[in-house]
Amino acid sequence: MSPSKNIIIAAFVLIVGLGLGYWFGTSQAYDRGYNKAIADAQATQEAAAKRAAEEAARAANPFQAEQDVLKGVTTNPIDKTKKILNPFE
Repeated sequence: MSPSKNIIIAAFVLIVGLGLGYWFGTSQAYDRGYNKAIADAQATQEAAAKRAAEEAARAANPFQAEQDVLKGVTTNPIDKTKKILNPFE
């Protein structure tokens, strides 16, 4: 075989190999991406269902306080103790 024929055959094999590699790589990437998208969608749906169930449970609880009754109340017990225990005042 002549050297030019070997170069042509090598180039052809290289081009076919690159084409097959590209095709295989894209098909694998598509499958991986598709499976990941399905898993993400299922996880999102499960999280939304869980959040909706928690909200419904909170709304259905008649004994839950609407507000914190002590919100905004600030007292310092140390000041009261100082006034009681300080004999010089």
